[in-house]
Parts: sequence; structure tokens; C-alpha cells
Amino acid sequence: MRRIVRILILAAGIVTTLTSFAESRVVTDSIQSKVLGAPVRFNVYLPDGYDASSHYPVIYLLHGLSDTYAAWMERGGMKLVADELIRSGECRPAVIVMPNAGGRPTRGVQNGYFNVKDWSYEDFFFGEFIPAVENGYSAGGSKGQRAVMGLSMGGGGSVVYCQRHPDKFSSCYAMSPWLDNDGEKVKTGGKLDKLYIVCQSVCDHSALDFVEKADETTLEALRTVKWFLDCGDDDFLLDFSLRLHQLMRDRKVKSELRVRDGVHNWEYWHTALRTALPFASRNFSVAD
Repeated sequence: MRRIVRILILAAGIVTTLTSFAESRVVTDSIQSKVLGAPVRFNVYLPDGYDASSHYPVIYLLHGLSDTYAAWMERGGMKLVADELIRSGECRPAVIVMPNAGGRPTRGVQNGYFNVKDWSYEDFFFGEFIPAVENGYSAGGSKGQRAVMGLSMGGGGSVVYCQRHPDKFSSCYAMSPWLDNDGEKVKTGGKLDKLYIVCQSVCDHSALDFVEKADETTLEALRTVKWFLDCGDDDFLLDFSLRLHQLMRDRKVKSELRVRDGVHNWEYWHTALRTALPFASRNFSVAD
């Protein structure tokens, strides 16, 4: 009888623990942007035990071309991965923010993380979005408590944001990043529509050109960011990651590179999260 009682107690303890770990939640929120002249929706992951009176590091998780703020939840399994990594101690409890920067159809809906005509997204992101989110969710507030990562268009956006604002982020994890558009890696069809505009903006904000042209002061600032490039061996954007990694090595900007088996798809990015979130966590400052 005692053995049965002990088993029941143990079982109850396991259930309690699992319930506790399941208390993380994802909130859908929005900000009315004066810069963009429109509301911008976003998802926010709040870890188990989230307390607004405490303070958390923040990770900005960016989506790719034609996706929205919902993609990382609906297709990438972000919450499941974050819960598991925090539970295992591989990742510190953090607020993870997934902003909207596009949608479908790509020829009719403006995509992208850079400033273009009638879409000053970079100005919005740094001038409105970061302050509003971090004040509202008790997160970030400094370089040492802030990271950025993303896939494809969002991977390229993450890299360029850290290049242009190295004082804002402790680390950058770029998954299958779209870093330039030379060679027409992403076909526009030659039409002067919104897909053409975002493709041109990626070319105009080339992460490769940035490193090639950087002076020593700029390179020194880049060295304050922890860099990680992760791309599949059969990904059509792989050459960009290889070139950027070599350029950074040549200019003595340390970066990590992983080329794993895979293509440009959600299976790859879901598994990449299991490396990306701990990477960001390791590079947060202990206190800022």
C-alpha cells in the first residue's frame, strides 16, 4: 500500500511539474505605427512564470518573405522548442518577439525589414517597435539583454540590423539568410511591383558589400556582436552565407558557420531554433 501511495505521489509531482512548464504563453499584440501609418501586429512568447515586475532578456525572431508574425508559431513550432530549452536549462527564460513585416501576395503586399518608399520599416523597428515592446513587456533595454535572429528574409534582416546597429544587439543568428540579390537568387520577374521593391532593397542593403567596405572603426563595432550563420547544404542561398563568413574571417570579425543537411524549408528552421535560442542565451550579459 505504501508503495502504491509513493507512486501516486511521484506521479502527482510529475503532473504538477509538467503543468508548470506548460504555463508559458504567446500573446498577440499590435502597435499603431506613426512611421508606417498603420497598425503592426506581433506575437510575444512569455516564458513559464513570467512576471511583469521582473526583467527579462529579449529575442527578436524575424520571419521570411511572404510569411507573417504568425509563421514561427504556426509553422516553426517556436513555443514547443522554447519550452523544452528553458525547461532543460539550455536557454534562459526570455521574452521572444515575432513582429510582422510582410505577407502574401508578395507582389501586392510590401515585405521587408528595410526602409523603402512608403515603407520605412527600419525606422519603425528601432524608433517605435523596440521601445514599445520592451517597455510593455519588461524586457531588453540594452545591448547585453537583446538578441536578433530570423530565417531567409528575416535572417538577412537580422544580419543587416546588427551591421547597422551593432550597439543594439549582443548576438545575431541568421538561418538560411537572404544577404544579397546578385545573380537573381530570388526572381522578381522584372515587374516594378512590391516583390521587385523588396528584392531591390536586399541588394541595396547587401550584407556582403557592408563588410567589404567597412572601415576599421566599423569592424571594431561588428566584433562586439556574436555572429552565427546556419544554412542547409542544398539551400539555394548557401553561397551568400559562405561568402559572408569568409569576408568576416578575412576582416577578423569572428563568426560561427554551420552547413547542415537540408534545404530552404521549415523542417530546417525548426531544428535551427534548437541551436539559435541557446546561442542567444549564452551571449546575454548576466546583468546590465
